[in-house]
Amino acid sequence: MKGFKVSPGSHIKAVDRVSLSQLAAYGAGGIIPIALFNIAGILVGLMGNISLGLSAFWLGVILIIPRLWDAISDPIIGHLSDNTRTRWGRRRPFLLIGGILVAAFFVVIWWIPKGEFIREIFPSESGFQSFQLVYILFSLLLFYTACTLFEIPHGALGMEMTRDSHERTRLFSAKSFVGNLFAMSTPWLFALANLEIFRGTGGNEADGMRYVSLMIAAILIPLSFWWTYKLREPGFVRVVKQERTPFWKDMKNAATSRNFIKLTLTIFTLAMGFNFVNLLGSYIPIFYVFGGDKVEGAYLLGINGTVWAVTGVMAVFPLNWISPRLGKRITLLIAILLMLSAQLSKIICYNPNHPYLIIIPTVLLSAGMLFFFTLGSSMVGDICDEDDLKTGKRTEGSFYSIYWWFIKMGTALASFVAGALIVFTQFDQTQVIKVDALEGSIRELQSEVDARKKGNPATVNLEEIIKKARERSAGLKTHLETEAIERKRSQEHYAVILENIDMVGNRLAEMNASISPDKLEETLNDIKGQIVQLKRQSPFTLLMMRVVEIGLPILLCLISILFLLHYSLTEARNQEIKLLLEERNLERSKK
Repeated sequence: MKGFKVSPGSHIKAVDRVSLSQLAAYGAGGIIPIALFNIAGILVGLMGNISLGLSAFWLGVILIIPRLWDAISDPIIGHLSDNTRTRWGRRRPFLLIGGILVAAFFVVIWWIPKGEFIREIFPSESGFQSFQLVYILFSLLLFYTACTLFEIPHGALGMEMTRDSHERTRLFSAKSFVGNLFAMSTPWLFALANLEIFRGTGGNEADGMRYVSLMIAAILIPLSFWWTYKLREPGFVRVVKQERTPFWKDMKNAATSRNFIKLTLTIFTLAMGFNFVNLLGSYIPIFYVFGGDKVEGAYLLGINGTVWAVTGVMAVFPLNWISPRLGKRITLLIAILLMLSAQLSKIICYNPNHPYLIIIPTVLLSAGMLFFFTLGSSMVGDICDEDDLKTGKRTEGSFYSIYWWFIKMGTALASFVAGALIVFTQFDQTQVIKVDALEGSIRELQSEVDARKKGNPATVNLEEIIKKARERSAGLKTHLETEAIERKRSQEHYAVILENIDMVGNRLAEMNASISPDKLEETLNDIKGQIVQLKRQSPFTLLMMRVVEIGLPILLCLISILFLLHYSLTEARNQEIKLLLEERNLERSKK
């Protein structure tokens, strides 16, 4: 076969084409690894910090521990999947069990116990926060283990559903297509959790997320039964007779593939950049573009998430046109260049005067991410073909588990570093939590005023609510005064914000239960106008957040290009391997 040449985009045989129904069933599985996997990490980090007041540093540590656990669970699940033999195949049982467990544990994450019994066990605030951190850690361990139980067999199945390299790209494009459709819920879930119907009158978005998570589970469980029933494993007829191999032999075999190492390192560095953008990118719209207004920030995140999802959906079509013509390696390089352009455009597009400019880098970044995540999985399938030609065995689960583990490690490292960097930037989560508490009291007062204006009898002690609001205002002022002393470089910022809290305190001091509802409402409206101003972070914090969020992904993209340039599995070689495998398998079937 020396001198063999096949042009990219060669004709795909009918036997290698994936039917539309199989494409839809496989694509639906993208909800778990593309959407929920990232939703949990982003929202736990964001809400844990700004809603529960937990340390960004310790949240970063917590987010990395499940990924370290993945260092054990991913390869084990991949190996088990390769060596499972059941009447339903070797992948499908994992899809059903994993999907149901993902749904259940996603709910568990948000139902952190906080009743009187727990408060009695952990009476101090520091003790209760430690309990919350431990609970989040164990619930995330369960959730990410369930994700692994589903995703590793699911990804491996995608590699063996067709023998054609570009049909694999089409399969993983369908997965990205559906996953990105659902991924738009990441910011909208934050917005939904902020609705009073979910969070309650005096609650916050962390309370609202409890009930939103139940909605997610109600969608995911029926889907788990559907895709398990619908999908088929065409390669199982061959591998059912394949000899089971020891765990370490499979791991060693995957780790010695040079092309696999180069591809994995490329994706690893890009995954870190992606997660720097995800974590810090949630803070910037809220605290830089909208000055701490979580409602407006959540709305922008929702719009931005929709644009991200629509772009990700639309990018599937040019990907499937470009990749067969230019080859996967060149297309992956285009993806990285799109990501670089997105990061550079943020220098101009992060603009409080024109907040919706943020859509420009979102479009570029979403297209780039869709390209590289989709191509990465498809290219692992090509490497499995290369290994099959060399060893005569199909071990997609082992290869995919190692590949996915590196993606998770990139995610974990980014989360840990980003959490540490949030601390370094001097982001003041205590300020945000205290303002939220004060805002909760103001909402309670407004609710009572509305009831009185409608002639309804009083349901609460208005004086008690006013007293609580005054105490929270005083506690916030004390905190701000302490910060003003410690942060010398932000004196002007704290002078303005202390003026705002003094105004709020004065207006609260004027309030009492005997004032007319109209006068109370007028006073509350004055206070509401100052609340958002109280959430503003210092200029130094906002600057450092932008420097990190823009600069680190750029550096990592440049490193990934160096790895990609040494990847040698070309399109012509992929086609050659495919034909050689067909010839070998045909000879074996005749024996």
